[in-house]
Amino acid sequence: MVALGFLAGIWSAARRSPRAGIPGEKVVDLGPWLILGAIAGARALYVFTFWDEQFASAPMVEVFKVWTGGLVYYGGLIGASIACIVYCLAKRLPLWKIADVLAPSVALGQVFGRLGCLLNGCCYGASTGLPWGIAYPAAHATHPAGMEAAVVHPTQVYESLASLGLYAGLAWLFRRRKFDGQVFGGFLAGYAVIRSVVELFRGDYPPEQVMYGGATPAHLVSALIFVAGVTLLAVRRRNSARPQTSRDQQGEG
Repeated sequence: MVALGFLAGIWSAARRSPRAGIPGEKVVDLGPWLILGAIAGARALYVFTFWDEQFASAPMVEVFKVWTGGLVYYGGLIGASIACIVYCLAKRLPLWKIADVLAPSVALGQVFGRLGCLLNGCCYGASTGLPWGIAYPAAHATHPAGMEAAVVHPTQVYESLASLGLYAGLAWLFRRRKFDGQVFGGFLAGYAVIRSVVELFRGDYPPEQVMYGGATPAHLVSALIFVAGVTLLAVRRRNSARPQTSRDQQGEG
């Protein structure tokens, strides 16, 4: 499912990029770097977050077994962003145009990624009595003792559907953007809100990671991502308006 998410994301971004004056093959060439950056970042943040619980007493090779599960989305976003920045600088590509091209596709990739979480059994929800609650097989390895047969919120489906809506909204915004960086900033702010809401229904965090008021580590990261998105929107809007204002003043003089 992660592979399908990458393929759908790169394919849709390549089809969108000509609207920003960027050949689709440039986006395809960027794809492998985004994949490597995303996987490295996602795994690194997972290992950091669950070091004491899963890796401190395990052989070091366990750190690199990404095929067994254990990827954190925000780590992947950070890793892919770093890879994108390095690639754009090396190839002298317009960073914010590329970011706007990619932003809706990142949301689309998350639609598939969270369905992968559903199939894997990770990122599951808290117990619920709602009729759409789901129960995993009793022997499922990702659930702690006592929760094997619990009916839980399908938080993976919640986020997948919300990400699909975010993708549609960003694709609409891309065709109407007023400045470079607007779509990417909207993605950061929009996804941070989605993730914060879905986190309220998550049940897979160890008790020691749940903070005051039920906040999780992802809530803190989401707050930072939201601030970053809003700040980016404000700065890019101001910068895009500055040249026009200067020309207007010269004309009035």
